[in-house]
Amino acid sequence: MTGLLKVGVGVGVVVVSFGFGWLMSSTGVGREVPVGSLTELEREFTERMRNVVLEGNFTIEGVSSGDRRPERYEIAQVTKLDGDRWRFDARVTYGSVDVTLPVVVPVVWAGDTPMVSITDFAIPGLGDEFGARVVFYDSRYAGTWDHGQYRGLMYGTISQQASN
Repeated sequence: MTGLLKVGVGVGVVVVSFGFGWLMSSTGVGREVPVGSLTELEREFTERMRNVVLEGNFTIEGVSSGDRRPERYEIAQVTKLDGDRWRFDARVTYGSVDVTLPVVVPVVWAGDTPMVSITDFAIPGLGDEFGARVVFYDSRYAGTWDHGQYRGLMYGTISQQASN
């Protein structure tokens, strides 16, 4: 069970906190592009992903399909940097993990749909060999993830955070 717990923590972190992004952000690499230079789709994405909660489940391949594990990510904002790099200012809460980090990941577009796309990605403290393809469409997110020998699916809803 300890191995599965580590995988679960890795999955939670890989979606939003992509530790390499934290390293990039903390060193000042990748400044924000001017809002006026964003395309209409990019601007809509930044507006839609401001103060939202991603809440859903992930699975682990080879484990009973009924064995879903909950996940939750709070996104304060998403900002375009240079090229296809975007910063997600996110709080990840999973099991004993509760961390807020600015994370930088590549976002590519499938037509009008943004997708986080990472391959052989390193996350400080959790290892390397992380991969994911996560699409954001309407009020939902869905995708695949892998870390070493483990892999699975993830999915859920995107909703506005309640004001405190």
